[in-house]
Amino acid sequence: MLQARIAARFALLFVAASGLWGCAGAPSIPLAGAYFPAWLLCALVGVVGAAVARAVFVMSGVAQLLPLQLFVCTAIGAAIAALLWWVWVGL
Repeated sequence: MLQARIAARFALLFVAASGLWGCAGAPSIPLAGAYFPAWLLCALVGVVGAAVARAVFVMSGVAQLLPLQLFVCTAIGAAIAALLWWVWVGL
């Protein structure tokens, strides 16, 4: 019975402490004197990348062949943003 209580306390302590692993400062960069969240900048680069991909598809005529252009361009933008985040901030 005593060992079960000790195990339960240890499990509760482990669960409570595991929530603290994510407590770290958000990656941010100084931009114009204010700290700007890095994830937001990566998202903006992803949106620009999706817009550029759309423009390239339209100019090259590939847009006529793509059945789901919105999803393709969104996936390209998300991939660009995630890749930039991975290269810049790391995992």
